[in-house]
Amino acid sequence: MKSYNITTLDDFIIKRQKDYPTAKGEFSRILHHIGTAAKMVSNKINRAGLADILGAAGEINIQGESQQKLDIYADEVFIGSLLSSGECCGVATEENQNIISFTHEFAIDGKYIVCIDPLDGSSNIDVNVSVGTIFSIYHRISPKGKEPVSKAFLQSGTEQVAAGYIIYGSSTMMVYTTGKGVNGFTLDPSLGEFCLSHPELVMPDDGTIYSINEGNYIKFPEGVKRYIKYCQERDVSTNRPYNSRYIGSLVSDFHRNLLKGGIFLYPESETYPEGKLRLVYECNPIAFIAEQAGGKASDGTRRIMEIEPESLHQRIPYYVGPVKMVEKIEEFIRNK
Repeated sequence: MKSYNITTLDDFIIKRQKDYPTAKGEFSRILHHIGTAAKMVSNKINRAGLADILGAAGEINIQGESQQKLDIYADEVFIGSLLSSGECCGVATEENQNIISFTHEFAIDGKYIVCIDPLDGSSNIDVNVSVGTIFSIYHRISPKGKEPVSKAFLQSGTEQVAAGYIIYGSSTMMVYTTGKGVNGFTLDPSLGEFCLSHPELVMPDDGTIYSINEGNYIKFPEGVKRYIKYCQERDVSTNRPYNSRYIGSLVSDFHRNLLKGGIFLYPESETYPEGKLRLVYECNPIAFIAEQAGGKASDGTRRIMEIEPESLHQRIPYYVGPVKMVEKIEEFIRNK
């Protein structure tokens, strides 16, 4: 009889606890609760067309964007699950203007804070396109028993304890890093468990995919325009022209490029002079994963994880992918 060696997310987390002797299980519980919330959101997304959960909620979030019903649902589920872990003393989410402090007796001593984009690309759900969740975990910097301070949520990306994303597509996957490589887990609906499916993920050294909204080409800086033309030019020695692939969801585009080899670009533009993606909720966690997988993330001139956040909802230009591809776009930006 053929035997199957299945490693669940919880099994994997427990095995890796020895890598963090000072955590004593608290860190593992947060990851477990994020996984539980992801299962709930995945189930709701899969049933979205059958329930009154599609469409706009009639609210505008702090980003000035129309909130979808699923945005609100995902936000509530992840906040509730992190509170229930008892190890998280506060959360910052893309959907809320201010940080959310957990003053409950069982949570106020939590050692960690979490920054999260509960549902990245939610406007795609109505047309059945994959979306995702992005999260990062930091140590608290305020004394135990005190409410978390805003400064804790403005730590540079180099201070991340863990980061990850969940992609809700043809299957639901959770990919995360704790600074010791990147691993991916696929949700098995029959078991109701995330199972290790992509161990030790490594991004290719180079790639042949570029992901950017070319519809905004005329609004891009000159260096970015020249890089797009470079991607489209024929050169057999560098495998060009590259393939243009753009979904419009950071998680979806990055996940494909992580596996296949490609660069994701969201530059500043006339519409978004500071860039559109959020440093705290989106750029830092994806940058951590990219670097742990052998890639690179930049704002065009600086390493993303070394940028000191100035505000909770700060936006920046973003380039992430294989080292060679990111260094090439940096070269074009420098020589504008």
